[in-house]
Amino acid sequence: MEKILLVNVNWLGDVLFSTAVIRALKNAYPDSFLACMVPARCREILEGNPYLDEIIIFDERSSHRSIFRKIRFVLDLKKKKFTKAFILHRSLTRALIVFLAGISERVGYDTKKRGIFLTHKISLPDSNIHRTDHYLNVIKSYGIEVKDNKYEFFISQEDKKFAQDILKNNNITDNDFSIAINPGGNWRPKRWIKDNYVELADALLKKFNAKIILTGAKKDIPLVDDIKMSMQGTPLVLAGKTTLKQLAAVMQSVNLVISADSGPMHIASAMGVNIIALFGPTLPSITGPLGEGKSIILQKSTECKLPCYDLKCVDYRCMKAITVDDVLDYVDEFRK
Repeated sequence: MEKILLVNVNWLGDVLFSTAVIRALKNAYPDSFLACMVPARCREILEGNPYLDEIIIFDERSSHRSIFRKIRFVLDLKKKKFTKAFILHRSLTRALIVFLAGISERVGYDTKKRGIFLTHKISLPDSNIHRTDHYLNVIKSYGIEVKDNKYEFFISQEDKKFAQDILKNNNITDNDFSIAINPGGNWRPKRWIKDNYVELADALLKKFNAKIILTGAKKDIPLVDDIKMSMQGTPLVLAGKTTLKQLAAVMQSVNLVISADSGPMHIASAMGVNIIALFGPTLPSITGPLGEGKSIILQKSTECKLPCYDLKCVDYRCMKAITVDDVLDYVDEFRK
């Protein structure tokens, strides 16, 4: 029996993209044991995935930060006797770990001078292809058939019941026009400004009589609370009150999700939800939604070269260029 290790990446959205790889691997090796190595913060993205047999946690910046812990991790990995490793992460460290673990076939991109540790070295593809296709190219280059590039997120009946109960308890029914707004994001240049969210939410309440749900992680609570306090209307605030699975269930229950390029936006896409996606420094061709729901992508031309990964940017002109009216112009398309 093949024992396959997928060495995953570090960000929620990218790990979600990798689920297309997981599905393709299991389809190619249906009788295999398939495990995925991923940081703890991304574990929930993969929990419940029916194609995975094991999730292995590797946290280079915390629990496996020291050399001793890394060596211990390598020894534990070696005991599992994996036969193949597909490395989506570009780091030298992960390629070295897989090499030291004695995995006979090691497939990955030949980056950061790590080719010496790979048995199948792959050249980087076009930098502007979607990240899902970027990861799928690793296994395609090995000869594995890829039928599609759709990413997936799996939730339980308990998660669905949580969403049903919390919406019902806040007087949001199937007859309402419900909109989830996700104002957060991992880095500031990708976020729309707070005042725009305030103006948008109030306009949605007034113009469409919509029920507004503000979502976010615990770190987004101050931002979401500030938006709520600045609004004239009263939204349902769920920031910091849901797991990712529960958030997915809530998003699956609403008519529309409005979000910048972020992990929650991709979770909504994976659930087949209708989306208005606000893009600034990143490119939809690389990280745009690929789900079955209807997606409207708003991005304005500026003098900036895209994609831009300047985390120190203080101008935010690309996101400021998107107006509240730009969003409102498309909202009516999602009404029942």
